[in-house]
Amino acid sequence: MGNLIKAEFRKTTTTGLWWGLMIPTVLLAFGWALGTGAIFKTVSDFMNSSDAEELATLLNVDPSQWQMSVFGIARSINVATIFPMIFGGLAIANEINRKTITTTFLTSPNRVSALGAKMIVYILWGAIFGVAIVASVSMGIALTSDAGSLPDAGGWLALAGVGVLSSILMTMFGVGVGALMTSVVGTTVVLLLYMLIVENGIQLVLASQGLPEIIGFLPNGAVNGLTGSVASSLFLSNAGVVPEDMVEALRAFAGALGAFDWWLSGLIFLVWSALFFLGGWAATQRKDIT
Repeated sequence: MGNLIKAEFRKTTTTGLWWGLMIPTVLLAFGWALGTGAIFKTVSDFMNSSDAEELATLLNVDPSQWQMSVFGIARSINVATIFPMIFGGLAIANEINRKTITTTFLTSPNRVSALGAKMIVYILWGAIFGVAIVASVSMGIALTSDAGSLPDAGGWLALAGVGVLSSILMTMFGVGVGALMTSVVGTTVVLLLYMLIVENGIQLVLASQGLPEIIGFLPNGAVNGLTGSVASSLFLSNAGVVPEDMVEALRAFAGALGAFDWWLSGLIFLVWSALFFLGGWAATQRKDIT
């Protein structure tokens, strides 16, 4: 298995796909963090101004304790993990489409070993993308946020942990879709179309119908809940007394409307990822690849 893993990792590093997607991943994560950091800093500055003093008193909150940057971190990670998902989908679809997977199957003891090695390698790649995303987002947020609105070391580690986990799960989700579709163009279009347009439309409909809790069971809603729920919890732990009816609004600020606790959101998306990955595994097992 060790040799198969080395061979699979070498196979991914000898193509330009990984760095071709890593560059826009880092740029998007950094740029989005700069933008969201600036936006939430503006909100924080307003709430700390004399103009908003009456509102703060009415809500019985202390805006000086608000760590608004956690929402920017969560949203930036959510957006940037689109790229590791595309990496996973393109890598496996391209290999099947170009028949280069044939060599892997012919030189490995069996297909189970070959696909197991691929799973381990793409988990590693998901973690690599996740670390790059978290590092880029952290730098962007730090440049546009006040020191007082930044999370402490424990909070940052919590967000970093769920950020890397989100990237790994998104990569495996992409691998599953790519293995099922086998088309490079089709995989890319379907993944982007669903994650960026289709599900967001579904979420708007559900929210307008007063059914936000269903959003947390959808793929994009579940994966966003990983970071969004942690960001909301970190904010609440430092914000003092916050009205109960604001909790759902805080998760919406973090881009995770209708999300559950982070561990449950992660479990839901793990089920989605496993369904597609195992489906792609089964399809590849049965496929007569020549």
